[in-house]
Amino acid sequence: MKHVPVLLTETLKYLNVSRFRERDGVFVDATFGGGGHSMAILDQTGQGLRLIAIDRDRAASQRAISLSQRYGERFTLLQGNFADLSQLLDEVQVKGIDALLLDLGLSSYQLSNAPRGFSFQLDGPLDMRMDQGQESSAADIIRTGTVDQLRDIFRRFGEEPYAGSIARAIVAARSQKTITTTRELADLILSLTPPAKSHRRLHTATRVFQALRIAVNEELQALVAVLEAGLSCLNQGGRLVVISYHSLEDRIVKRMFRQWSASCSCPPDFPVCTCGKVPQVRRLTGKVVVPQVDEIERNPRSRSAKL
Repeated sequence: MKHVPVLLTETLKYLNVSRFRERDGVFVDATFGGGGHSMAILDQTGQGLRLIAIDRDRAASQRAISLSQRYGERFTLLQGNFADLSQLLDEVQVKGIDALLLDLGLSSYQLSNAPRGFSFQLDGPLDMRMDQGQESSAADIIRTGTVDQLRDIFRRFGEEPYAGSIARAIVAARSQKTITTTRELADLILSLTPPAKSHRRLHTATRVFQALRIAVNEELQALVAVLEAGLSCLNQGGRLVVISYHSLEDRIVKRMFRQWSASCSCPPDFPVCTCGKVPQVRRLTGKVVVPQVDEIERNPRSRSAKL
């Protein structure tokens, strides 16, 4: 399946790629995925622009071969967790960067690959590991989690209103037969759905699968870590662009951007500012940027994206 980069035109605009057609620089695409954003950045910048791509997925190295052949030393792929951004940049002797891109969605390759276990629409093993070298998978969480642990995961990371009943059903079902596939879990969740809710637009299993993926990969902790590291790595005038796909990511990004761009941290009842805080960043978007109707029609997976 061909991977279609989301909000590509808007991403290039806010990364300010045109500035680097005639000047040197270092960009980081910390979520390489299918490589669409990386390729567009390299195509629209000059020979002095170096792009460092990062991906937890070891399969990304195969997708990166064509970029290495096409762009040579301008392109470098690092296999690792973007939470370790500073250490990864140290490995390639990079001290400062001019732009950082985080596209937090799953790539089409991951979603369409049944053995990876990310999609409830395909029957495969309950895996969901972005780095297949790590030990714990979604199946392990489903197999060993208590009712309280599972309920907490589904509620915190999926905002699932039926978290308790789903957790109890999983523990009861696994006492009879181990739940090992995406289809088994999705069917179990669907069986618990009240008839009046069974035809809603959002599939009943969506929130649970999201919650499991976030828990397996510790995604929210990694997001906070890469945002903090990214801010410290950016050169003066550097750009940070984040594309999020669900409310938990969106809240973290907005909260940290608000903190960084605030000019005062005094309590609201203080008559005058005494903290002397200076904004660390300037926000370039007055409000979140979302895909246009024509992009959503071309690529339905982009509909929940927010830049």
